[in-house]
Amino acid sequence: MVIVWAEDERRLLEGCVPFLESEGYTVHSAPSYAEAVALAERVKPDLLIVDWMLDGKLTGLDLCKHNERSWRIPVIMVTAKEDEFDKVLALEIGADDYIQKPFGLRELNARMKAVLRRTKRYSHSDERDEGDPSVETVLSRGELTIYPCRHAVKKSGVPLDLTATEFKLLMKLAAHPGRVYTRALLLDEALGEAFLGFERTVDSHIRNLRRKLEDDQSNPDYVLTVYGVGYKFNEEMGR
Repeated sequence: MVIVWAEDERRLLEGCVPFLESEGYTVHSAPSYAEAVALAERVKPDLLIVDWMLDGKLTGLDLCKHNERSWRIPVIMVTAKEDEFDKVLALEIGADDYIQKPFGLRELNARMKAVLRRTKRYSHSDERDEGDPSVETVLSRGELTIYPCRHAVKKSGVPLDLTATEFKLLMKLAAHPGRVYTRALLLDEALGEAFLGFERTVDSHIRNLRRKLEDDQSNPDYVLTVYGVGYKFNEEMGR
């Protein structure tokens, strides 16, 4: 398992990397945005660990944005920031989890394993599928075609540019048309424990998802609101 850790605090790396390597991980570190991007392009990591503050003008948030555009590798954000707004911002920009300094090595390891388990559900991780999209189970929902292994969605043949979070929400909803999900259940099953306590972030992700899916966001065809409860995928589109 290969990790790229974007971190400019050398003492933290000296304390964490030997432990992670003893757990079987291969860890590469970079102190700046530019070096982290070059390193990730070279080693193709399974996980990014990203400090909020990095050397230079560009931050860990910029690296998360680049990851959403280019790689969509699972990300854990590491920071000393305590404000709830900062945690929500990191998660909405694309981090899969958030860990606050100081933290224990076992907690970090547990969070890494949890993120990798969650994202594996939606990744092209099964070796028998590798390089062979023909064995992929494709979901057809109305004008939507969803390719789970490739994290790809098309509407009437036109690719849609969804973030990793939007894709996870769509997959969870579209897999069971008509089933109603509360915000808490979507957080738990689709996004994971990093989002717990921030149920209203689901609403912003659903708005962004509808903006990309729907012809008329005020009268959606696919992702429907169940008032007072949560959301569901339109069963009429699941036939």
